[in-house]
Amino acid sequence: MKQIITSNNAPAPIGPYSQAVQVDNMLYVSGQIPLNPVTNEIVNTSVTEETHQVMKNISAVLDEAGYTFADIVKTSIFLTNMSFFAEVNDVYGSYFESNYPARETIAVKGLPKDVNVEISVIAYKP
Repeated sequence: MKQIITSNNAPAPIGPYSQAVQVDNMLYVSGQIPLNPVTNEIVNTSVTEETHQVMKNISAVLDEAGYTFADIVKTSIFLTNMSFFAEVNDVYGSYFESNYPARETIAVKGLPKDVNVEISVIAYKP
């Protein structure tokens, strides 16, 4: 059964998509950008701060659905420049304790609202 997940603690979608969709034990979280859900402003003081905001947004959606970072099995990281890789990787890694998910990091020409980082995740709960 398909269920739409919406969290008031994460930014509202800026297009025709859901924050997340749960199908049985799988949760598909749409790409999150560093948009502060309270101020509706982009956090762009640094790539580190952008990445932290993205991870906070992901956390809010996971929490709404009853999942945690430990439940993530796959992530996709989109960067506007691969020179950000090490900095994003450090922040990203700090949100996981062990048994890291599968992942790819992709360089893209641009992202919504001219941000530098977007991350989507897939989570699973047995």
